[in-house]
Amino acid sequence: MTEIPSPRLAETFAEVEDALLSRWPETRLEPSLDRIRAFTELLGEPQRAYPVIHLTGTNGKTSTSRMIDALLRGLELRTGRFTSPHVERMTERISLDGEPLDDEQFVQAFNDVAPYTHLVDAEQEHPLSFFETIVAMAYAAFADAPVEVAVVEVGMGGSWDATNVADAAVAVVTPIAVDHSRYLGETPAAIAAEKAGIIKPGSVAVLAEQPPEAATVLLERAAEVGARVVREGSEFGVVSRVPGVGGQLLSLQGLRATYDDVFLPLYGAHQAQNAAVALAAVEAFTGSQPLDAEIVKAAFAEVTSPARLEIIRRSPTILLDAAHNPHGAEATAAALEDSFTFSPLIGVMGVMADKDAEGLLAAFEPHFAHLVCTQNSTTRALPAEKLAAVAREIYGDHRVTVAPRLADAIDQAATLAEAGAVFGGGVGSGAVLVTGSVITAGEARTMLKGRS
Repeated sequence: MTEIPSPRLAETFAEVEDALLSRWPETRLEPSLDRIRAFTELLGEPQRAYPVIHLTGTNGKTSTSRMIDALLRGLELRTGRFTSPHVERMTERISLDGEPLDDEQFVQAFNDVAPYTHLVDAEQEHPLSFFETIVAMAYAAFADAPVEVAVVEVGMGGSWDATNVADAAVAVVTPIAVDHSRYLGETPAAIAAEKAGIIKPGSVAVLAEQPPEAATVLLERAAEVGARVVREGSEFGVVSRVPGVGGQLLSLQGLRATYDDVFLPLYGAHQAQNAAVALAAVEAFTGSQPLDAEIVKAAFAEVTSPARLEIIRRSPTILLDAAHNPHGAEATAAALEDSFTFSPLIGVMGVMADKDAEGLLAAFEPHFAHLVCTQNSTTRALPAEKLAAVAREIYGDHRVTVAPRLADAIDQAATLAEAGAVFGGGVGSGAVLVTGSVITAGEARTMLKGRS
């Protein structure tokens, strides 16, 4: 029998990052829970040590997860939160009590599971992936803390997502649209069938407003497994929203009560919708009583969501947004219209090669006076020139320039924004929006932080 090598434990964050990135990347999928099940069994099924609120959907998962986490902490519950992808650093994916693991904790979380990775690799047809490994790290870290509830965002899909070895007490489905069609299907109904897999027997399914064909699939799944369903627009929803300085003022209909004068320091109708979904999820989790209105207000007032229409710098104003599919871009564009009066607004866009660049470009076209096409540093990035070729068909030659280096693209856009009169805007009224990908927004955030 071949002796299985024992992995060397890591001493630094850089070593953990290197070890994780040397595994199958997140973009390489093999639809099976065999590896993650074998892994969590060896770890003693840590995902069974606490109740789970599980989130899927096409857009809004991370913002909604952060809101749920804030509400639960407002109720003085110890929380774990797993989200993906990260904006700037891998440690962001695993949070305890609202804070990402620090480097030392992240190294410890890796070392706790590392001795078992090679055992799984040796037994399975394919080795553990990056994503499977970090999911197991999160589940083990939450059990070790220990947390009283874990808020877990799927990586992609639902049924075959590595996070789905947990059985949710509350399953949340944010709005479904077409994205990752190569893996999840070409229609909302096909995508919903995959995402419905997180709805488990005896759980509560909290459903955001959905396309009718997706809603039908989700309701069928809930009926099949005996899950209780609460739906936006029926059992809960946004009663009213008023955009204001620094965010918006909401009235939210929850499952147990109406919560008025809730200030949310995020922009756009989509974030108000996320807030209603988050509130319903926490009410479903906590039982039959309304939440304390003051706790709800305090929790929402402190919510942050990096790179979601985030103002990262002023003079000129530079915003970051992680929109990477047409549905997300349309929500961001509507929020720009709703909450800001920038003139001109200059776009900086870097897109992944497997995304619907044309759909993204079209969503922003009415809002950008000019577009600078760029690319992020990953090998999956669509080359800036290729993006520009598509953009010129939509924007015209005179409204598109190319700057392959992101830093150059931002500088060029900031100069154009400051020279507002060229576009008919006043001096000082221009702004820049960096968007097109979580990675593009994250790299820009790292670059610009501290310069605001």
